[in-house]
Amino acid sequence: METQNWLLKQAATQPNQIAIDDGNERLSFAELKKQVEVVVGKIDHLNPGSRVGLLATNTLMSYKLALAIMCSGRTIVWLNWRLAGEELERQIKDSGLQLCLVENSLWRSGMTNPFKSYSAFLITNADPGELIPVFKSDWVASIMYTSGTTGKPKGVLQTFGNHFYSAVSSALNLGLSSADKWLCVAPIFHISGFSIIMRGLIYGMTVRLVEKFRAEEIERILANETVTIMSVVPFMLKKLIQQQNKTNTHYNSAFRCMLLGGGTIDRETLEICLQRSIPVVQCYGMTETCSQIVALRSVDALLKLGSVGQPLFSTQLKLSKDGEILLKTPTLTPGYLNLPDKLPSKMIDGWYRTGDIGHLDKEGYLYIDGRADEMLISGGENIFPQEVEQVYQRYPQINEVAVVGQNDSVWGQVPVAFVVSDRRLSTTKLMNYGYEHLARYKVPQHYIFVSELPKNASGKIRRFMLREKLNNK
Repeated sequence: METQNWLLKQAATQPNQIAIDDGNERLSFAELKKQVEVVVGKIDHLNPGSRVGLLATNTLMSYKLALAIMCSGRTIVWLNWRLAGEELERQIKDSGLQLCLVENSLWRSGMTNPFKSYSAFLITNADPGELIPVFKSDWVASIMYTSGTTGKPKGVLQTFGNHFYSAVSSALNLGLSSADKWLCVAPIFHISGFSIIMRGLIYGMTVRLVEKFRAEEIERILANETVTIMSVVPFMLKKLIQQQNKTNTHYNSAFRCMLLGGGTIDRETLEICLQRSIPVVQCYGMTETCSQIVALRSVDALLKLGSVGQPLFSTQLKLSKDGEILLKTPTLTPGYLNLPDKLPSKMIDGWYRTGDIGHLDKEGYLYIDGRADEMLISGGENIFPQEVEQVYQRYPQINEVAVVGQNDSVWGQVPVAFVVSDRRLSTTKLMNYGYEHLARYKVPQHYIFVSELPKNASGKIRRFMLREKLNNK
């Protein structure tokens, strides 16, 4: 299957519709097309190969660069600016990048080829380029890396077909159209943010781009602009409620819902949202499925507290005998970059094994019980304990270390390290060591020194005992 290039389609059918608004500048689809053509010409002139990396925040230029990479017939390799240098290098090497565009504010000393700052790129002298006329469903539009733990990082391939079916399913669930305006403060290098950009192109709706989450600014936008929907994680929603407590500000009359991902929310927050007529649609998805594939209607939020809802229109879901969530969906990745055996190893009789454990109630609503891979979520960011442990196992005088998540009212969970050592180590030095090798959100903020780690007969760490010790305090 192929469709007309989505940007060309919108520029032809509704040229004056606002495509993007960053609070300072608004571009119609016709204006956006012209500006993207200029950027495509510069990319083509540099001839960087089939993939281009982006180290970006939520800025208008990052948005235009992302569209230009796709519209030049190349794949975006999204890179997380929070990663440590060695983590970035692994992903750049894995994806074979010849060019990685870096937002000026994210430039780091010592960056060399293939890194190029936005300002250095934009002075490239080239004629405007021609946008590819079609998007084929099996073409890879984007690559996003899940956390690299035991060696090779995993680059998730996301096709135009994946993005299209994700957008269609979301529209059927939320009733979206070109009349909507979606506030995007979720990082665009995450699927939660980038999916909004893709939906904007498919629906022909306006994307209201915000660079950083600040509760005061977001509240002002929701009150004074015609935003109809916003994607949030629990941390953001709680901060917005706290902000409302201070100001008693009401959102604009067109606002329809908060789309909540990255974990379920507590009853108290949901009840406050209900009282204030703020619909909350909880959902479940992953990088491998191009955002949400399961969602809970806002009217069911209190009745089905803790549930992430029911499968969206294009998704089939069932549980294995041990409770693992299995999926069939056209939004599922065709595989992982340079790891041809990885996806087949996650399939069973045509069903994708998510690695998440859950249960269904009598009405078919899904509840997530835990993660088979021990992943924890802090402020919407995924953290794999094994990745953190491998870094700290290289620290002098640490004999053993285990990382688990501690419940936290602000971040949802925070990583805590249990350390076995023959001497008392400096917590400050341990944290600084982590900052040198890991993204800051992955670094444990607390270190508990123990004589030994609980293990089963085969020598595997019994993490649930460590979690119980923390969360039952």
